[in-house]
Parts: sequence; C-alpha cells; structure tokens
Amino acid sequence: MGFDSLGVRMPLPPCATDMRDAFFVELNAIAAADRDVVLLTDDQGAFALEWLRKNLPNQYFNAGIAEQNMVSVAAGMALAGKLPVLYGIATFMTMRAYEQIRDDLCAMGLPAVIVASGAGYMYSGDGPTHHAVQDVALMRTLPNMAILNPSDAASTIAFVKEGCSRRAGPTYVRIEKGVLGAIYPDGHDFSRGFSVLTSGEDVAIAATGIMVHMALETAEKLRVSGVHASVVDVYRLKPVDAQALMVELSRSRYIATLEEHSVIGGLGSIVSEAAADYGRATNIKRFALPDKFAFSYGTREWLHAQDGLSSELVAKQITRW
Repeated sequence: MGFDSLGVRMPLPPCATDMRDAFFVELNAIAAADRDVVLLTDDQGAFALEWLRKNLPNQYFNAGIAEQNMVSVAAGMALAGKLPVLYGIATFMTMRAYEQIRDDLCAMGLPAVIVASGAGYMYSGDGPTHHAVQDVALMRTLPNMAILNPSDAASTIAFVKEGCSRRAGPTYVRIEKGVLGAIYPDGHDFSRGFSVLTSGEDVAIAATGIMVHMALETAEKLRVSGVHASVVDVYRLKPVDAQALMVELSRSRYIATLEEHSVIGGLGSIVSEAAADYGRATNIKRFALPDKFAFSYGTREWLHAQDGLSSELVAKQITRW
C-alpha cells in the first residue's frame, strides 16, 4: 500500500514488486507525511514516479537532463532544510555529476538520497555509456557517503526509509528495474549491513544486489555436488562492519565474492581489504566483471555468461578451486 497526497492509503500498481516502483511507492508515503522531502529527477519516468508528481506537485522537480546542476540544486535545498531525493540513471548520476556530489554534498556533509537506476548491465543493449560497472568504486572513495545495494523489494523499501532518515551526509542507493524473487520478509532487520541466507562450512559466497540471486542458485548447484556453501548478502557496501563481516565469512574454509561490478573497487575489494585488515588474506576468489568495456550487445544474462558469471560457471570454478 502507498499514500496519496492527503495521506490516504492507495493500492499499489500491479508491478509493485518491481524494485524501482517499490522504492517510489514507499517514497510517496514518506513524502506525503513530510513536506520537506523533495524529489529531483533528470527527466526520468516510472509508474510510481508519475504518481508522486501528480499527487505531490510541490515536492517534485524535473531538472532536465542536467545531472550536475541537479546535484547543486539539491545541495541548496538541503541547506534550506529540505531532504532531496535524486533519481537518475546510475552512470550519469555518478560519473557526470561526480564533482558536484563530492564537493556540494559530501564535503558539506549534506543529507541527500541518490537513487541510481541501471546497476551493472541492466541497460545491457545500450553499451558502455549505460553500464554502471564502476559506480560503487567511485562512490566508495567519497567521505560521508553511504552505499546501499538492495536485492529485492523488501530491502529496497527498507533502504529508502534508511536513506531518508540519515542526516549526516548523502546515501547512494543502487536499485534494479524489474521484478526479482523475494528474499526477505517485510520488516526484516537490515541494521547489521549483511545477512546470512544459507550456511555451509566449505565456502562462503558474499554477494550483493542482483547477484545474491545467482549466489543462491550457485549454492544449490554446489550442494548437489557435495560442496556446502553459505551465502551472505552484503547490502551495505559503505560503511561496512569489516570485522563482523570477516567473522561471519571465516566460518567457511574458502571465501568467494560475487558481484555485477568491475573487479576493481567493488565488493571483492571490500572483502579483500577486510581480510587483509583482520588476518584472513588467503583463500579468497573474486567473481566480478573484467576490467574492460563491454562492446558486445545482448541480454544481461548473455553478457554475464561472456564474463563467466552464471550459476553454472561459478559453481564449476568454485568446485575446481
């Protein structure tokens, strides 16, 4: 359920389990209850986004295809006591507006929620300009920035609440567009920053975002072959409780990371850094996108397979390892 501009509960659209629409339906409810919450977009569209525009017109601002300006406007709004939520395509939000995010939001410690659609190869057919495969690495370097990477509708809803409650700096939320299977029940406690989904003493697979689903499929294939894998969903990529994460991952003899991001600077780097800091720097294998541009065109799954990222291929590599 969501809320209209008068605070009355409204039925969700038929595609409510779509992660992007789940985010905006929850934002509708938050913005209806708090007039200081405002949405800025770079000329994007979505069912629930359009609903917010119609019901809360004074809290909706289309900045046009001008992400740099949009971030600076958001900073001004934050200084005036508003909580800006910025929505755009991940590559354009993080790369085109990087200087403004760094200087206007992070350096000033201003509250804002940057909602990035198009994680990884989501826009597979649009080529490298739309492949968000370096965004986590970029955002991780920024002081005061928090990063959340949901894997289903329930975690998406939880993270819009978390982002809108944070007042010490900006939050980057990397969301999917489309319907993914449910992993978490409503009301799940996400405060730890990661959740253990399955247990196994042979290998721990740390995954994030859409790849959590592939990790669960991989664990099932490994189980059939006699390898017992735990799956850990690392949804808070910054800040990370590195010590607690390594305690959990070290319950297994081997550690693998699985992500739809460059092998440089993403979850694999996060886990490797934690391992180095807390004395577990061996027996780690990273499954990620190679350090190159993807000029091939096909479905998201086809691009994954070209990079060795399918549950079958990952399970085979882990078994040989």
